[in-house]
Amino acid sequence: MEDLTQQRLARKIDLIRTLSLTKPHPSPKASLEQYTLPPDIAATIGYVAAYTFGDIIGKTVLDLGCGTGRLALAASFLGARQTVGIDIDKIAIRIASENFAETGLKNPVDWVLGDINAIKGSFDTILQNPPFGVQKRAADRKFLEKALEVAHTTYSLHNHPYNDPDLANRLKSVKGRFIQVSPTPFIQKLVEANNGVIKAVYAILMSIPHMFDFHRKRKLEFVADLYLIKKSDG
Repeated sequence: MEDLTQQRLARKIDLIRTLSLTKPHPSPKASLEQYTLPPDIAATIGYVAAYTFGDIIGKTVLDLGCGTGRLALAASFLGARQTVGIDIDKIAIRIASENFAETGLKNPVDWVLGDINAIKGSFDTILQNPPFGVQKRAADRKFLEKALEVAHTTYSLHNHPYNDPDLANRLKSVKGRFIQVSPTPFIQKLVEANNGVIKAVYAILMSIPHMFDFHRKRKLEFVADLYLIKKSDG
């Protein structure tokens, strides 16, 4: 994944800069696990989907639980034909819409206020950062189920199944900060039960600032897993 041209690297830098200018949620809720995705992580996910696997440019893209819109904006920046972002939080949707206007992106994004179950139809690609299930166990389940219902390809971010300091340290020294890992049994079983196939899982190092009262550190660093999932042809 790291064998990219200088031209593409320049575009990624531009994408990170654009996403860095977007506003975060002014009053995030812990119950909804509203952690704003760091600009570099959102850019990397979109960049890998666009240039490594060809799943963004000219495609229809859906961001389930879009929050303030960074994954949807990344898709628009990278050339998605049409992007939809949906979230149950009206403040998040308002900020996402404002962020889109501020970035001046040309490829259209539709922002939908509602539960993800309201989504019907078919999309080429889903980019999503669902709740990890820290506050509510298996909260990511319905996001995976909906993704496999409406899209051919899904990029979905999930909590790494256990604390792994050695993996975190390895990620710090690896170019691109991606390391291929094995899927968790829970997600693998869920994906297969919904006619999906896990094509790859990449561990990625995440860092979020202090956001809620129960956070004990100024910055939380942890490993998350990015799943690349295809709808089964069978």
